[in-house]
Amino acid sequence: MAPDLGIVIVNWNTRDLLRDCLRSVAASKSVTVRTVVVDNASADASAEMVRDEFPDVTLIASPTNDGFPVANNKGLRLLGFEQNGNDDAPRYALVLNPDTVLPPSALRDMVDYMDGQPAVGIAGPKLVLLDGSLDYACRRSFPTPEISFYRMVGLSKLFPHSRRFGRYNLTYLDPGVETEVDSVVGAFMMVRRAAIQQAGLFDETFFMYGEDLDWAYRIKQAGWTVMYNPAVTVTHVKRAASRQSRRAQNEFYRAMLIFYRKHYRATTPWWLHSLILAGLVLKGGRPLWHDLTQASRIGVS
Repeated sequence: MAPDLGIVIVNWNTRDLLRDCLRSVAASKSVTVRTVVVDNASADASAEMVRDEFPDVTLIASPTNDGFPVANNKGLRLLGFEQNGNDDAPRYALVLNPDTVLPPSALRDMVDYMDGQPAVGIAGPKLVLLDGSLDYACRRSFPTPEISFYRMVGLSKLFPHSRRFGRYNLTYLDPGVETEVDSVVGAFMMVRRAAIQQAGLFDETFFMYGEDLDWAYRIKQAGWTVMYNPAVTVTHVKRAASRQSRRAQNEFYRAMLIFYRKHYRATTPWWLHSLILAGLVLKGGRPLWHDLTQASRIGVS
């Protein structure tokens, strides 16, 4: 019988946090799991730690850091998740960050939640930071041109309780309310096998950031719903790996550019398109300008 969950944890230089995460997975109650760690060429002996301390965990030690979606797809394919894939794969995939710690009942509760709602393709829990505050990324709307504009000019921060301006992170909603959302975050993203078989795996055009939004977008387009389930709470350190990387700061805006071009460019009027590109360049700086000029040379605007 297939396990309940196939867990993929992508790691880059967060050995000690990864150890805590894997211990919390191992302590999970009443759920069958198969766990894969994909290590993206860490320099802190993360791969050796997994081999030595967690023999039941499957390790993929990548010689290069090819980004979050590439690494996740390696793990998902090893577990049997493919578009039009086999039904021997686990019933659910869980994309999990190494800087999370799970309560013992979290996985069982999330599986039960999705079992009880067959129309749900993706679900995520309430994520809280070390200080107990909400990780706002755990429930989001898609960054449409309008919502992105409010975020870039600071209106979402100025008016977090506004139903109009606070839509990106749904800051106008009580964090304790179960809500249908556009996307949860890739730090803890539980996805139904049938939804993956319809929508496929992560888009490897992204390097980090945005790929979880894109996956949720495609899964919603296939007819599934996405739910935020605050009955389960998971601790998230947040940016444990990305704060070590200068590239990570640039990749956020590059990801927004890729997402915009892929899903909204064709329906955006030229004047708004120009404003969006200007805003992204102002935020993303020279690296994003390079992406824009490279794209224009091959006819992509």
